[in-house]
Amino acid sequence: MTAICVYCASGPVPRHHLELATELGTEIGSRGHTLVSGGGNVSSMGAVARATRAAGGHTIGVIPKALVHREMADVDADELVVTDTMRERKKIMDERADAFIALPGGIGTLEELFETWTGRYLGMHDKPVMLLDPDGFFTPLSDWLRSLVPSGFVRTESLAALETYSSVGSAVDRAEKG
Repeated sequence: MTAICVYCASGPVPRHHLELATELGTEIGSRGHTLVSGGGNVSSMGAVARATRAAGGHTIGVIPKALVHREMADVDADELVVTDTMRERKKIMDERADAFIALPGGIGTLEELFETWTGRYLGMHDKPVMLLDPDGFFTPLSDWLRSLVPSGFVRTESLAALETYSSVGSAVDRAEKG
């Protein structure tokens, strides 16, 4: 069983992003994997967790006390870990996951993604870090990151540590390979 951490939105998103989260959760659950998430029960975060459970997967939600009410904690999670801080939340999510997939999201999603990606590049872990991008949501970000290579602000090796997939199945396949 693979534990897949999904970074995604906890605020309002377009319907197709909720459908993507549901598709990913269904794939994770149907393959018998574990979802590690931010522990909220709303938006994409709630959709991926509900779909994982509905498909037979195990869910671990990790949420700081300060967000329990704001993000409506996923009280249906198989394991709900309530932390004191955001830093503790991320540490537990990192430790419990074998791979990381980012769905479309805002600054919280990006902050988690960038920290995990940086850790991979620096050799602090060797777990896959992926963008799931079937509709080009991350294209402007990827283009910008590539534009930083000539200046030396981003190394080609660093870009290689952030993988992009256009289909749910291929991203979960990669997560399974570790």
